[in-house]
Amino acid sequence: MKPARVRHDLSGDQVKPRARALPLACVLCASALFSLPLAAQEEGPLPGAPPQYEPAPQPEVKPPEPAPSRKAPEVEHHSSGVSKEPPSIPADQIVQRFAQREAEFKVERENFTYVQTFVVQTIDDAGEPDGEYRMTSDVTFTPSGKRYEVVTYAPAPTLDRISLSEQDLDDLRNIQPFVLTTEELPKYDVTYVGREQVDEIGAYVFDVAPKKIEKNQRYFQGRIWVDDKDMEIVKTYGKAVPDIRKGGSENVFPKFETYRENIEGHYWFPTYTHSDDVLHFQSGGIHIRMTVRYSEYKRFRSSIRIRPADPQPLPSPPNP
Repeated sequence: MKPARVRHDLSGDQVKPRARALPLACVLCASALFSLPLAAQEEGPLPGAPPQYEPAPQPEVKPPEPAPSRKAPEVEHHSSGVSKEPPSIPADQIVQRFAQREAEFKVERENFTYVQTFVVQTIDDAGEPDGEYRMTSDVTFTPSGKRYEVVTYAPAPTLDRISLSEQDLDDLRNIQPFVLTTEELPKYDVTYVGREQVDEIGAYVFDVAPKKIEKNQRYFQGRIWVDDKDMEIVKTYGKAVPDIRKGGSENVFPKFETYRENIEGHYWFPTYTHSDDVLHFQSGGIHIRMTVRYSEYKRFRSSIRIRPADPQPLPSPPNP
């Protein structure tokens, strides 16, 4: 296999040399369903979870944005390092409490509109981007209250060495903004690690791994940080699993880190995901960078219809 003449589909499949625009990525641009993470594929996307949003009738196209800098700006965070200090209450109680809060948050997030900006780049040996996919979309509601996603900016992609799979799209929606609810909790082993100060937040630290991997299901594996006062996840670091290798097809996923911020003083919403990783294929590694920004959270309030009052009978005229 000659790397210079072979393109990887985030799955390592061989494809004949071709123009820089990818057919799959072009399809993604035309569909309002798609917002993405990374993987590799040769024989087309592997089956994944069905999309969660209705497609928009027609994407709007905004004027081109300024050219991005060579390396996406990263949000600076500070950590004290993990200590072995025991929790103030039993770890099992912490897990149950934050899982309940996460369940409430999951419902609450469905009541918000927001803007999602996704960028993935392949990086050459000199540390420079040599291909990029960029998409900005609005996650919003129809007048009837149905949630959907509309693409507002999607320039022609220039990725040549990787493409995006259905699993990438599913991971962007469900794994990178990871939510561990009481419903999902039985699927995972959750192990207390210690305590850590993340910026101004005191946090309990847990390692999370799936107990069992079911066919065609996606899971998170890594580490979570739980606010020791609000009992909510404020940071995650890990990756989507499993990587998929079957026959000559490889579908490989990067490690990522997601931070949340407190919105409206009640819940912690994901606002920033970043990955700088090497995807390892049989033919060699490909260095990628990925950034997802979630911004402009706004609570959705449906209009209230006021029903006209029932007509009241006119008073009888007074007797003469």
